[in-house]
Amino acid sequence: MTAEYDVVIVGGGHNALVAASYLAQAGRSVIVLERGAAVGGAAVSFRAFDGVDVRLSRYSYLVSLLPRKIIADLGLDVTLRRRRISSYTPLGDRGLLVDTHDRERTAASFRSITGSDADFAAWQHFYSQTELVAQRVFDTLTEPLTSKDDLKARVRDDAAWSMLFERPIAHTLLERFADDTVRGVVLTDALIGTFAAAGEPTLRQNRCLLYHVIGNGTGDWDVPVGGMGAVTGSLAGVARQANAVLRTDAEALSITPDGEVRYRHGDDEHVVRGDYVLANVAPPTLARLLGEEPTEEPEGAQLKVNMVLSRLPRLRQPGLDPVDAFGGTFHVNEGFEQLETAYAQAAAGQIPTLPPSEIYCHSLTDPSILGPAEKAAGVATLTLFGLHMPARLFAGRNDQARAQALRATLASLDAVLAEPIEDCLLRDSHGNPCIEAKTPLDLEAEVGLPGGHIFHRDLSWPYAQDPAQVGRWGVETAYERVLLCGAGAARGGGVSGIPGHNAAMAVLGATDK
Repeated sequence: MTAEYDVVIVGGGHNALVAASYLAQAGRSVIVLERGAAVGGAAVSFRAFDGVDVRLSRYSYLVSLLPRKIIADLGLDVTLRRRRISSYTPLGDRGLLVDTHDRERTAASFRSITGSDADFAAWQHFYSQTELVAQRVFDTLTEPLTSKDDLKARVRDDAAWSMLFERPIAHTLLERFADDTVRGVVLTDALIGTFAAAGEPTLRQNRCLLYHVIGNGTGDWDVPVGGMGAVTGSLAGVARQANAVLRTDAEALSITPDGEVRYRHGDDEHVVRGDYVLANVAPPTLARLLGEEPTEEPEGAQLKVNMVLSRLPRLRQPGLDPVDAFGGTFHVNEGFEQLETAYAQAAAGQIPTLPPSEIYCHSLTDPSILGPAEKAAGVATLTLFGLHMPARLFAGRNDQARAQALRATLASLDAVLAEPIEDCLLRDSHGNPCIEAKTPLDLEAEVGLPGGHIFHRDLSWPYAQDPAQVGRWGVETAYERVLLCGAGAARGGGVSGIPGHNAAMAVLGATDK
């Protein structure tokens, strides 16, 4: 017997829950099929270490791109907390500190590193331009696609447009900033989840940078109170309250263009049919479910490391509180030349000798993720995102290469601290250090990301790629009844809910005609 729904959603990540909530609240019958034991996809929290009551945001960490519109539309119970410290970059016994609440403190820090005020002035100008673009572009992400010319006209600043949309970001960094460290701090936002050189002519790095600086018109990256699981927990609650069916341990086996989905639940196979099928899976995964050969094979490029510490490590810079250093983004060996060297080594098939990474401490901004005993003991979390670790480095030897990459990454971190990070690791109930590492291949196996690509594929520009797409939602496929609703849609990537919103709007617009 085939069950019938208005909409079948394959994959139960946060975008699926956004789409299900909009559609169910609009009166459509919806079922979500999630292969795992719980919904949430990569936006989940875990107690990762035995006997340690700490809820880590295991895969995705921070929130910038989730529109306030979605939070308000769906009535989500979500709190996003702003961090005062934007970033800290250690350099020997000094460091570059960006304090968003204290301009003079930040200016003095720039001066101590660069020897003048020129780079700080250039920094302010650069981010005033990105904020202008953010203010004029972000709201379009939840609207039908516009043309490139129309979006450029909306930005109304040719210099800012050229900087982000037309010229490799390397040109701007080398022209505007004299200091290698300052250049690198800016460049990192162009490389999160993107394996590219700073001067890559395809501008993949520019697209990545764009999405990292436009969130909610400010570009701020906020901490989800309660961990990332609190975000998807609220979404799941809203979807269920609107009578959407959320079925876990339900692995999709095939999809047909006319809306039939075959899936396995327990030991049995079932068939469900929808007027529409929304795919909250990567485009190559959707192709395989449709019985087709994928036209692309994405490659992720990051090492994710989660740690629980008995205390924050000591710093080399005298007088700087580790609470400030780790309260924002802590940059590890991410100077411009260090990033370019790491990219070249990884592109040549070598784990970088000095892996660049960035870290933040969720528990400093949101201690609610700590259990009472852990909070009383001063336990802290550290989440590390290692750059330029492409999946190719781990192919055929994932366990061995993971261990090698983790050793190199921890050595890179130790090089900028006053003590080894291992000395600060908490021990679990078995006496093991509280640290875990996830390679791109681990993310593929655990979360279903092909090649471990956290954006499902390279990010797209937030405008129509051809005239036929203008006025559409960027979720369409070759089949009228099958739509993307995950990060691989136009304007996808990050914990945003935008593809889920846009897929729901495409369905509602079509069915309301």
